[in-house]
Amino acid sequence: MKILIVEDKKSMREMLSLTLKNAGYEVDEAGTAEEAVEKLEKRRYLLLLSDLFLPGMDGLELLKIAKKIDPYLLVIMITAYGTIEKAVEAMREGAYDFLSKPVDPDYLVLLINRALEQERIFRENILLKEEFAKKYGFPQIVGEDPKIKEVSQKAQKVAQTNSTVLLLGESGTGKELFARAIHQLSPRRNYPFITFNCASVPETLIENELFGHEKGAYTGATSRKLGRLELANKGTFFLDEIGDLSFSLQAKLLRVLEEKAFERIGGTSTIEVDVRFILATNKDLKKEVEEGRFREDLYFRISVFPITLPPLRERKGDIPLLANYFLNKFSIEMRKRGLTISREAINKLMNYSWPGNVRELQNCIERAVILCDGKEILPEHIILPEDEIQYQEKFNLYLSGTLKEAVEKTRIMVEREKIRRTLEETSGDKKRTAELLGISYKTLLNKIKELKINY
Repeated sequence: MKILIVEDKKSMREMLSLTLKNAGYEVDEAGTAEEAVEKLEKRRYLLLLSDLFLPGMDGLELLKIAKKIDPYLLVIMITAYGTIEKAVEAMREGAYDFLSKPVDPDYLVLLINRALEQERIFRENILLKEEFAKKYGFPQIVGEDPKIKEVSQKAQKVAQTNSTVLLLGESGTGKELFARAIHQLSPRRNYPFITFNCASVPETLIENELFGHEKGAYTGATSRKLGRLELANKGTFFLDEIGDLSFSLQAKLLRVLEEKAFERIGGTSTIEVDVRFILATNKDLKKEVEEGRFREDLYFRISVFPITLPPLRERKGDIPLLANYFLNKFSIEMRKRGLTISREAINKLMNYSWPGNVRELQNCIERAVILCDGKEILPEHIILPEDEIQYQEKFNLYLSGTLKEAVEKTRIMVEREKIRRTLEETSGDKKRTAELLGISYKTLLNKIKELKINY
């Protein structure tokens, strides 16, 4: 990535440019703030180095616009003698620092090196920080395991480019989450993020969804339809489960990747698109190529920057973090604020292999929040596949016999569980329990004895 120098005086601009090139940086130049804005809208820069006083739009206004375009952009302002007040104002608007003229070349390089090192540390795990996710609108990646941190850092680096990204990993590992994060951290974030899952649409309809059609292209095509690729123009196109794409469609996709052009079904005009591709699959594409189910040329074309997302069983230390993250999310949604999860419940989660990965854990915690009537998620609220079999067997047992018998058995089960949980909530305070249940103290004592409730 480059440093953008904005300076209206050509000699000064050339001096700054030569200094930074000699220090090993790539440099882009602009003579006015308006020209700089055009460049900032087209690509991402490491740092903006701008004079405060420019013809037309001044440096302070440029700073404000630059920060709207890229909130992470580092900005260093150059000021003339006697304009320190303006420089201080620039700092308040988000500038990293300022330099006074005449500029000392050695100090300039030192300042930029220091700024970029601080920025590197700041960005290092930005996807893992909730406050930045909320502020800048990208999805938060939850985890502290080195594997997920490494993946997050790769995603942040590639986000700043236009390179094609291939996300690999089992179902439920969060491939779409990472795709959205890459888009939001990219220069294309203000343009569309369009998704398409090849496995969710019948093969006969995929081409129509991707490329669209012209009016009269086939029976029922009463009007022109834009395909998803066209809708993604200037933005990001996320193609999920690319391993399920037919051979013929693989060839058409390869052309789009190479030429950024296609024709609608029934059309003759070539449609050109400016799209950044992120693709994903849970299949082993190398094996698919070897067995003749996936084009080798397409495989090499999309493998520019592969990122493999680790399964949850390989980062079990993140299970408590994820569980509490989902617990907070669903407890707010279901208006059950203040819910906690017991150590025993966490242990149960830790001892499971999670073949469905993070998505399965999310569903498990959502179900636990629904089942929990108290203030703490307990092991019995964590329903795993083996538990579902036991619950189903128990449920079938309650359904046996006549309708009257089934209703009576169900009533007893519900009464026993409700009284037991309320006693737990009140730490065994029977008077308070009776009040919460809406029954008399004497009735509660009789129920405890009749239903053989231990607490």
